[in-house]
Amino acid sequence: MPEPLRRDVRLLGSLLGQVLVEYGGQGLLDDVERLRHSVIAARRTHEGGGSGEAAGDESTGDESTGDEVAAIVAGWTLERAELVARAFTVYFHLTNLAEEHHRIRTLRERDTAAPRPVTGEEPGEPVSGSVAAALAEIRAGGPDRLDETLRELELRPVFTAHPTEARRRAVVTAIMRISGLLNDLNDVRLGESEHQDVRRRLLEEIDLLWRTALRRHTQMDPLDEVRTAMAAFDETIFRVVPAVYRVMDTALDPEGVGERPPRAPAYLRFGSWIGGDRDGNPHVTAQVTREAIMIQADHVLRALETACVRIGRELTAHVSTTPASPELTAALAAARAAQPKRIAEIVKRSPGEPHRQLLLYAAERIGATRTRDADLAYDSPDELLAELRLVQDSLAAAGSARQAYGELQHLIWQVETFGFHLAELEIRQHSAVHEKALAEVRAGGALSEQTEEVLDTLRVVSWIQERFGVEACKRYVVSFTRSAEDVAAVYELAAAAGGAAGGPILDVVPLFETGEDLERAPSVLEGMIEQPAVQARLAQTGRRMEIMLGYSDSAKQLGPTSATLRLYETQEALAAWAQRRDVTLTLFHGRGGSLGRGGGPANRAILAQAPGSVAGRFKVTEQGEVIFARYGHLAIARRHIEQVTNAVLLASTPAVEDRARAAAARFRGLADRMGAAAQRAYRALVEDDGFPEWFARVSPLGEISQLRIGSRPARRSASTSLDDLRAIPWVFAWTQTRVNLPGWYGLGSGLEAAAEEGLDTLREAYRSWPLFAALLDNAEMSLAKTDRDIAARYLDLGGRPALTETVLAEYDRTRSLVLAVTGHQRLLENRRVLSRAVELRNPYVDALSHLQLRALGALREGVADDAERDRLEELLLLTVNGVAAGLQNTG
Repeated sequence: MPEPLRRDVRLLGSLLGQVLVEYGGQGLLDDVERLRHSVIAARRTHEGGGSGEAAGDESTGDESTGDEVAAIVAGWTLERAELVARAFTVYFHLTNLAEEHHRIRTLRERDTAAPRPVTGEEPGEPVSGSVAAALAEIRAGGPDRLDETLRELELRPVFTAHPTEARRRAVVTAIMRISGLLNDLNDVRLGESEHQDVRRRLLEEIDLLWRTALRRHTQMDPLDEVRTAMAAFDETIFRVVPAVYRVMDTALDPEGVGERPPRAPAYLRFGSWIGGDRDGNPHVTAQVTREAIMIQADHVLRALETACVRIGRELTAHVSTTPASPELTAALAAARAAQPKRIAEIVKRSPGEPHRQLLLYAAERIGATRTRDADLAYDSPDELLAELRLVQDSLAAAGSARQAYGELQHLIWQVETFGFHLAELEIRQHSAVHEKALAEVRAGGALSEQTEEVLDTLRVVSWIQERFGVEACKRYVVSFTRSAEDVAAVYELAAAAGGAAGGPILDVVPLFETGEDLERAPSVLEGMIEQPAVQARLAQTGRRMEIMLGYSDSAKQLGPTSATLRLYETQEALAAWAQRRDVTLTLFHGRGGSLGRGGGPANRAILAQAPGSVAGRFKVTEQGEVIFARYGHLAIARRHIEQVTNAVLLASTPAVEDRARAAAARFRGLADRMGAAAQRAYRALVEDDGFPEWFARVSPLGEISQLRIGSRPARRSASTSLDDLRAIPWVFAWTQTRVNLPGWYGLGSGLEAAAEEGLDTLREAYRSWPLFAALLDNAEMSLAKTDRDIAARYLDLGGRPALTETVLAEYDRTRSLVLAVTGHQRLLENRRVLSRAVELRNPYVDALSHLQLRALGALREGVADDAERDRLEELLLLTVNGVAAGLQNTG
């Protein structure tokens, strides 16, 4: 472990230990330490050696077994077990924080170490994965190629409220305060007395975190989820966007950065399903959607107003040194005529400073837009942009280029990116709901409550477009699209909702989720473009179309290996269809945060896409815990966006596309054999008689809903079948059992079938085909987070030894063959940092797993006493929260 990280972990751990003693006496800390030493020793015994070091602590030198650890846990009262579980959970929150700080430290050190050219010299080698690195590679293909790529470039992250953030907002806030104090403690500019005070405050905040309820006891509603996402915007996203553009602008032309018109396009656009996704969530209503966009608008308008006030106040250039252009003078005169008192007050505060005057007036108009003061408000973001560019052009004409293209350009980029709505609010609904609603509308009789809600939602979309512009809400995603009629139904319902006034402008986006739907996607698109409504939109948008691919449900249905290959084949087919039909196609990737739902490193996933399917445009969901992991800190958010931009740019180059195309053609037969065998193995397991009941017994599936981590129910209906179970609780429950089955099951059988002709071809595929490499690397990561010994303890709760043996045998097969194909001696051998992080965390997760097994086993056996059952459930849910923090994965 790097020494700075070790130092931070030990400090936070020691302060937590002090809190435990103060709260529960030395005995509580002794029990925590006893369990900690035992799980470290048990893992060393189980693995046949190792350092025994976990999270920066030295080896105990003892030996232990899983049964002995279970006995320790069983010997405690439920009250003591709960306190110990809380201790490990809080410890993980603090360790996660320390690791985040180290990651930021590493990013800054890497940036500091990057070569910087002296004026007149050629720039040094750019950092791997950076925007500069991608642009350098594209530039080698000629300036025309670079300009064409930048014209098409668009990156659109879409935030969703899927229930995967297990931490309460109060816990997140407490951790953020601790983070700030840890920053202060590492500040070498502070004196000794200041450092002592920071340590005191750290202890105070860790004590408060310990005393804070770690899980929610009230159900979240959709607007809670909207406000939670707004925290990421307020704290990071608004500020990181111009920083990323500035990085690109510097890479495009380092000469004169900040004193010339920018070359970097505003290529980022954000979307949101939070408050718009009603598929299976009865709590998302038309009124919720209306309030969601108002919350978004309030946040972005406040941010723009604050930025405009700050820049305006700082822009004290006097007319004697920086004269205003005739256009700016005319704009001020028009403002004075419309708002004489207001302009007089501004001029009094800023005499002889015309640029400052217009910016301060613009800030007041932004505020009026937020408060809906019609006399002063802007009609649209374009009107604000026109005024800002007027100021910019006047400054540039007066010779004040640095003022024109510095902070003012950042504000212009922010308006271009966020508008007055922050993120496009997208609507999603199930195709079956539209089918029923359309039948009622056509029948002409009384409408059901559900159909009225569908029509009200479409009316709200019209209202949003009138209030904030069409770009604020125009995409309508149809989940489980089976035919072109499912798309036509939305357009017909929109016309019915609009009446004589006409409905909203819509881009209806089909979402293909099941294996069958993915196969017929091209034929559905063929039917779509024959529809008059779609033809009209294609004409209006320059023949642009968007299609969404669902990773979660396809993986739950087909298994991770077969779903990955099916999705790749679908992308190939859709890219070819779009080329034939002269359609500019954007593929919207519905990926989850976990590996079992299409998660994993985003840049590697992009580079593994089918040739021609990216073409400079990438749209992807960012879900739950992933939002704060990727956008919770400015340095991390900037690196993430840079890496994704790098991958989108490179994946769109002919060289990368040609290599991927050649590899896909070469290994098509191998992929077909592997996919078929993997799917057979996976379906044989989940279709076994009684599998749903067995799964519910061996995992905390039923209890997860009590965590209240999201507004959406875990199932689409009251059915107990796997088909109606959402993918998130499916993955979440398997993660808790330490089996991680959705991330690897079936791959071993697939590799075994493909290896019948020898392993050499598989090894060559791993070296030369990005898709195959990403598939194995992600499975390797999932296998590394799997613990066979603890997984077996969970599976034994089901009372079906044959199923337990089937799962464990597939694990052994998959692990063995993945290592054989990659050439690694152990899992994650080539990813040292990640491997070390997993190794250090695993013993501590083991502790929580043993505590969870105690609660889960007792509940599955049945508990007559209500008070004892409530206590067991509380322990179980606390450990679910802790394991999620430890593995940094939920669903």
